[in-house]
Amino acid sequence: MKEPGDQDTDGRRLDKSKSDGKRSLSSLKSASRFAVREDATDETFVEGGESYLEDDDYDTERLEGSSGSFHYDYMDNIGDSQYVEALAPASEEVEEEVKKKISENFFYDYTELISMPFVTPDSNIPLDLLTLVHSFGYDCRKRANLQLLDSNTVIYIAGNQLIFLNLKTKEQMYLRSSSGRGIGVIGVHPDKTYFTVAEKGVFPKIIIYEYPSLKPYRILQDGTELGYAYVDFDNSGTLLASVGSSPDYTLTIWNWKEEQPILRTKAFSQDVFKVTFNPEDDEQLTTSGSGHIKFWEMALTFTGLKLQGSLGRFGKTATTDIEGYMQLPDGKVLSGSEWGNMLLWEGGLIKVELCRAARKSCHQGPINQIMLDEGEVITIGADGCIRIWDFETVDTADSIDDTGLLEIEPINELQVGKNVKLFSMIKMKEIGSNFWLAQDANGAIWKLDLSFSNITQDPDCLFSFHSGAVEALAVSPLTYLMATTALDCSVRIYDFASKTPLAQMKFKQGGTALAWVPQLVSYTGAQIIAGFEDGVVRILELYDPKGLTIFAGRKKISDADINLKQVFKPHTARVTALAYERDGEILATGSKDQTVFFFEVEKDYKPIGYITTPGPVRQLVWSSNSHPDSTLLIICENGYVLETPLPTIKEEEENRDVVSYEIKDMDIKYFHFSSVKSKILRLIEIEKRKTLRDLKKKEKEERRKQLAAEMGEDGEKELQVEEEEDNDEEEEPLPEIFIPSTPCHILCGFYSEPGKFWVSLGGYDAGFLYHCEFPLYDQSTAITKRKDEPFDFRLLEDTEDNPIQTITFSIHQDMMFCGMQNGAIRVYILSQNKPSLINTEDYWHFNIHDNNYGCIKGICTSFDDRFLVTTGADSNIFVFTIFSEFELKKDIKAEVPSPRFGIETEPIPEDIEDPKAYSIENARRKRQHDKLMKEVEEIKAGKREKLKALRNEFWKLLEMNQGLPKHMQFKRTDFDIDSKIRAEIGRKTAFKIQQVEKELAWEKEKHQIGLMKLQNRFRESLESDTIVVHAIQSDHKITSYRLVKPSKYSKSKRTSLSDRRTSKLERLEKEGAGRKDSQKDTGGNISVPEESIIEKGKKFRPKTLSEIMVENQIEKTRKLILKAERAQLKIQQRKKEWEELYKSKPQDDFEDPRDVQAIKEAQLYMGDFNLKTAADYKIPEHMRINAAKKEEELGHLDTLAHSKKKNMNKCILSLRDLKVAVIEEIQCLVQELKSIQSTLHVSKHIPIPQIPQILPEEVPEKRFQYDEETLLNFKRQQIKIQDETSSQLEKGESALSGGGFLRLSSIKDSDLTTRDSLSRSSKASSFSVDAVKFLEFEKADPIDIELEVMKRDEIKHLYMQQYLTNRIKELIVTFDAELHLLRHQKLKLDTQMKLSDLHHVTLFQEMLLLKNFEKQENILQERVNSLDKEEQDMQWKINETLKEMEEKKNEIAKLQDQEKALYAGFQAAVGENNKFANFLMKVLKKRIKRVKKKEVEGDADEDEESDESSEEESSLESDEDESGSDDEVFDDSICPTNCDVGLFELALQLREKRLDIEEALVEEKKIIDNLRKEHDTLSKKVKVVAANLNVAEEALEAYQREKQQRLNELLVVIPLKLHQVEHVVFGEIPNDLSGTLVFSNHSLGRLQERIIQLHEENSKQQKLNKECRERRKQLIREKREMAKTISKMEETVHQLMISKFGRVIDLEALQTLSVNTTLEELKIKKLRKELTNAKEMKMWEEKIAQVRWELMMKTKEHTKKLHQMNDLCIEKKQLDSRLNTLQNQQGNAFQGPRKADIVARQRVTELIQLQAERISALKEEIALLRKKGGLILPPIQPPQEEMKPMGL
Repeated sequence: MKEPGDQDTDGRRLDKSKSDGKRSLSSLKSASRFAVREDATDETFVEGGESYLEDDDYDTERLEGSSGSFHYDYMDNIGDSQYVEALAPASEEVEEEVKKKISENFFYDYTELISMPFVTPDSNIPLDLLTLVHSFGYDCRKRANLQLLDSNTVIYIAGNQLIFLNLKTKEQMYLRSSSGRGIGVIGVHPDKTYFTVAEKGVFPKIIIYEYPSLKPYRILQDGTELGYAYVDFDNSGTLLASVGSSPDYTLTIWNWKEEQPILRTKAFSQDVFKVTFNPEDDEQLTTSGSGHIKFWEMALTFTGLKLQGSLGRFGKTATTDIEGYMQLPDGKVLSGSEWGNMLLWEGGLIKVELCRAARKSCHQGPINQIMLDEGEVITIGADGCIRIWDFETVDTADSIDDTGLLEIEPINELQVGKNVKLFSMIKMKEIGSNFWLAQDANGAIWKLDLSFSNITQDPDCLFSFHSGAVEALAVSPLTYLMATTALDCSVRIYDFASKTPLAQMKFKQGGTALAWVPQLVSYTGAQIIAGFEDGVVRILELYDPKGLTIFAGRKKISDADINLKQVFKPHTARVTALAYERDGEILATGSKDQTVFFFEVEKDYKPIGYITTPGPVRQLVWSSNSHPDSTLLIICENGYVLETPLPTIKEEEENRDVVSYEIKDMDIKYFHFSSVKSKILRLIEIEKRKTLRDLKKKEKEERRKQLAAEMGEDGEKELQVEEEEDNDEEEEPLPEIFIPSTPCHILCGFYSEPGKFWVSLGGYDAGFLYHCEFPLYDQSTAITKRKDEPFDFRLLEDTEDNPIQTITFSIHQDMMFCGMQNGAIRVYILSQNKPSLINTEDYWHFNIHDNNYGCIKGICTSFDDRFLVTTGADSNIFVFTIFSEFELKKDIKAEVPSPRFGIETEPIPEDIEDPKAYSIENARRKRQHDKLMKEVEEIKAGKREKLKALRNEFWKLLEMNQGLPKHMQFKRTDFDIDSKIRAEIGRKTAFKIQQVEKELAWEKEKHQIGLMKLQNRFRESLESDTIVVHAIQSDHKITSYRLVKPSKYSKSKRTSLSDRRTSKLERLEKEGAGRKDSQKDTGGNISVPEESIIEKGKKFRPKTLSEIMVENQIEKTRKLILKAERAQLKIQQRKKEWEELYKSKPQDDFEDPRDVQAIKEAQLYMGDFNLKTAADYKIPEHMRINAAKKEEELGHLDTLAHSKKKNMNKCILSLRDLKVAVIEEIQCLVQELKSIQSTLHVSKHIPIPQIPQILPEEVPEKRFQYDEETLLNFKRQQIKIQDETSSQLEKGESALSGGGFLRLSSIKDSDLTTRDSLSRSSKASSFSVDAVKFLEFEKADPIDIELEVMKRDEIKHLYMQQYLTNRIKELIVTFDAELHLLRHQKLKLDTQMKLSDLHHVTLFQEMLLLKNFEKQENILQERVNSLDKEEQDMQWKINETLKEMEEKKNEIAKLQDQEKALYAGFQAAVGENNKFANFLMKVLKKRIKRVKKKEVEGDADEDEESDESSEEESSLESDEDESGSDDEVFDDSICPTNCDVGLFELALQLREKRLDIEEALVEEKKIIDNLRKEHDTLSKKVKVVAANLNVAEEALEAYQREKQQRLNELLVVIPLKLHQVEHVVFGEIPNDLSGTLVFSNHSLGRLQERIIQLHEENSKQQKLNKECRERRKQLIREKREMAKTISKMEETVHQLMISKFGRVIDLEALQTLSVNTTLEELKIKKLRKELTNAKEMKMWEEKIAQVRWELMMKTKEHTKKLHQMNDLCIEKKQLDSRLNTLQNQQGNAFQGPRKADIVARQRVTELIQLQAERISALKEEIALLRKKGGLILPPIQPPQEEMKPMGL
């Protein structure tokens, strides 16, 4: 077997395993199914590790035992076709080996894998010194530490053990860790046939065990460096994913059956909590952890298969640790957050954040797990809640605003408990149930029912444990009982012999120390003393409740119970140690507050006193009986050790006046530990070197002797040279002396001898046990400056970084049990009764608790040394049996102490729950302080009395001053001694008031907010409070209803049609109608002026004769057409009436559909009295109910009940107002009555009626009305209560709780003020009496008239007295009558409300039941609706297809008609006797090839089209050949001679049209064929959908029937009176009324009336049948007569037609034949055209005249210019002649013509030619105008004179 330390090849294998992972996923999943080639090198392994190898040198033992070597040999020997690994050894030679296949039946040896205890060699210590027998703990805060193997077995990690727990028998089995370094995580295969144990340690293993055989099946190595954080199988179970913990966080994908790593990468740089496969896709994974979530995908790259990770980006959302998440089927991921909301991830980003309504978080705290079960999302939160969410809502969620939040509500939720923190949950595979097991991080395993139905079970706590570190442990000195406590605020009792938890008790604070009260104090061993983190010490008493008196109705009695016996608080910080003196007389308690308190046990733990220590107390140890004196060893954490003697117990009288409990005169010994480890190491090094030198000396002597014998003198010289070389070698320096700057903590210690002790330290000083002795007491040096060193030590192997945390000894002192910091147990065997630790080399060592955080906190042996119990910081409690030659009894059980006599009647002491309560010392100081303050207050009271006397004297002086005359009075300011004093006092008072307001601002705001919250919580929800109105004379009263605001059901009530607002469409319609009317009005107004303008235009424009003729012709034609249309319309209307009449004519076998339906219903339902409870009851569509309808019904009931209660409350409120008015009137009447009686003699007084009072319960709203006086009274009451509590504290000195420390007590001045007020009132009364006496004088006797007037007044007053009294009585009686009447009405309403409440309960139960059915019903209904919609869509498609087919058929008919019309038109055009008719018809009918123009879509389409076109061409060619075979071939491209060319061209054109029509016909026929195929396909689909729809409707109907049956099972309460029960058997009402029906009287009467109605209807129907038969006979007779009359009239009409027209004609055609509409229209067009042409001719004539006028003007202008030109030419000629004359005269200098003259002549010539052209153009234009008609003008002839120059 390979040891954990053998890491010689691990690095090489790690690299190799990484490269081995690069392959495809398909090869990965099929790796386990590879076939083994039958080569010589192939090997097969069978079960048990046996193999048949050809290589004899192969180590089979290595294969069987070492998973790592086997794994990598196997990896190297799979073959060339699989995974090839290139190894690069030092020689650079590449070796390829054939990998070996692991047999599926191969298993490893469990005994060689598991870790075993370490025993020092040759120590004779048995290997099974300790044997684990039971575990009482559970590491509830470890992730995924609860897995289910089958319905009864769960597994969880406990330190270095894997525990198998049977849920039914509660038996445990254990599986040890293989590494001995702990277990990181566990996982279970999806098939529950394998489970995974991922270890911790250096390069830990993953071991896969088979279940239930528990054999090691596969071992995976080199997946991480120190430990695994999580493992997970894929959905098929072929792959395993693991992620490592710190420091590497390696993510590995394994082919676990082949022990191969497939892929490996670093997951993240921080803690990774979880890794899982996507259930729908094994190629996707997700990891989450500290501040991140990462999405992985196995991608096949060009370098091979790789893991590609995408880190989730939080964006605007705060970064959070993600504990729970779930992969959705579509690839999205739903995760939790630390604040309790759900995050939906898509594409590496947060798509939406889900919360509850009003932005409330989904959970109050982090979400630890999210699962998908049966289409529902389940979230488990740290708040102890499980919430169920709708999957579709979550899956389709999307953000709707910038916040990214979406509010959704859970479908169901379950609150497991108040103090529950759910961590994980697994489903139990129980058929027909939905049970889950939940891991509670607060120390429990729950069984939860998530069915959410009427029979859902409450959460069941299967097991309860400590959560967190178990702080303390104590074992009973008499029996097999132990007690534990932890910071989870509980103390638990266990029977570790019978492996049973007995009892537990919860407190407000966590426990930190524990001790079992010794038998000397409690002889029954029933008491336990516990210390807590708030400094409180509690004494608990354990007893067997079976010994108590059993009362009737008592629940199940437990085996043990705990009673709180006594409580006191000696410390202000956590209690760390408790210890009883060896005689049991004194209890010592130590604490972190650096004090040790002593108590006298015999006097009910009376406080003796305390001492202060230099540091926090770690441990208290009393000396044993072997010591002469009883002393206490106090071990402090910071390196101080103290020894104190027994404290002296003072008498109570001496202790009464002491201010403090502190003991200052105690003789204490101190030891301040100073580090000596470096000195010890230095001494060890010196001893080692000394030993080495001695060995070298011996070797040199032996060598000298050997060389002297062999070489003589030469040998001695050689030795001298060697000695010189040895002397030249320098020795290494010794280790330096090192003392840590911070003292190392002392972890534990114990006495060895009087004044001597052993201690174990942590930190740098670990690795040794130090023996110390108290030095002599030296007062000169301070304690903190002393440095004491131990005088002896013991070296402890392998404890340098693993110090001893706690030590205990066996009862016989022959074994020392040590609890190590890494959770291991170490046992040293000692010589009997000699705990001097002579030898610490031999020991037994075994890792039990978790190595990382499982530090052993407590270790104890049982009273008989048969058991050992350990508790650790990993929440685990282990019980071991200690090796003994005597066998332990099997059915051994602890004896729980019997209860003391009278324990059940003893009062339970008041517990100290307030962590701020006073300790014993603080309470004493508080009493002394209160006593001092009381004395001070007495002095203050005396001063106040003096001030009061001076104040009274001052007021007297002021009164005397007021009595003086005004001119003698002093001013008020004259009494001020100094005005500045008063101003200063006022300023100080204002400043103090301001300061007090500032100080109390926070309190004021706090109380205001608190008041507002209370009002919102309790008052805002109330609509009206309870009002009780009492009668005045009787005891009757009436109470209003306490109404809350309407519930959600009544709020969700839909508005009725009457209350509904008009819709937008209706409003638009109304507005539109109004607008149209307004537009009509405005349009009329606008059109009036336009018409008037047109009419005016018409008046001023007279009509022409042609226009009048056209209008007359149009009017005549219109009248004729209108007459024909009327005749046609009349004929059509008559035809339509005949058609409707014939349609309405019933057939011979016609039956009324209503009658048919009525008959069908009668046949179906007549006599069918199926009840709703019947199995074949079919629920009608309108009677089907769902949750929404039931909610609406519930809301209607609530609204109705609410309205009635509200009306009654209004009546009661008005009655209360009436009472108030009556009382006010009575008060006025009583006042008047008193004034009347004041004038009457006393003997004639009538008793005045008592005025009724308004009681507080009649005006409850006044309870919330307060003023300053009310608040002051409340404050006085609070002060009075505080004074009473403080007085109780003064009376009872042992009381530890009280008010605020050093609070100033105030003396109330209320007594003084009351005395003053009383004295003043007495003085005032005496003064008034004296005044009355002074004013009295003697009266005279009245006269007769006065007597008469007095008698008259007396009679009047007597009458008024009687009248007023009667009026008061009348008011009272009237009010009481009103109250009695309203009370009677309310009693009736109460009855109705009770019935409505019962109905409400029934409706609510039905609604809950319907909600359970709603989900499945919606699914079925959606399926029915979808199928129905699909059927309708297909039916619509079929109808559309049929319509298209009809349209296409109509189009084909139209095309055929066009073809016929084409031929008919051609025949008409050719004529009858045309000799070329046959030729032209052949041309028309000839088939020719036509190229189809289509869009080219692709090569393939072109090929198909070419093929089709070739086929069509071939078919056309064949048709042509066939046609050509009949007749001779002719040429249609040339028109024959003598043939009309127009007809030939017409034939060619009509042929093109014919071909177009034929092509269109072919296309339409193809479309019809396609439509017919589509119709057939749709018809088949409709049949299938209809069948599916029928099945779905039947399923829905069955579900509705099941729902109705479940509704029928609900119990409905109907209160009945005895006379309403009419079901009597033998004259008595039967005991069982289950077979009866409950009918209302109205329904029963209605059924009885229905019987009579049916009889009457039957007789009426018979009579009606008889009448109908007679009527039918009469109609048949009339029909025959009418037929005869019609035939006679037809004969008459025929004769008249023949006589008038000569033949039978169509009268309809004759009537409609009135005018040729086409001809008349052409005539009208002709007239209009002539009129238009005449207008146009006139216009052109006007234009011609205008143009002629312009031509004449132009001609005149041209003539004028010609004359001018002629004159210029003559002048030019003259000038030329003169010039020539001059030239001739001047000589021959200028003989030739000049150049300028030549140019001028050319220009003139050109001008003349241009003008001639214009003249000719004008002549031509004139000639053209003459041709058009009109006046013919004579030709224009230019004058001869003007033309002559031109001729020149």
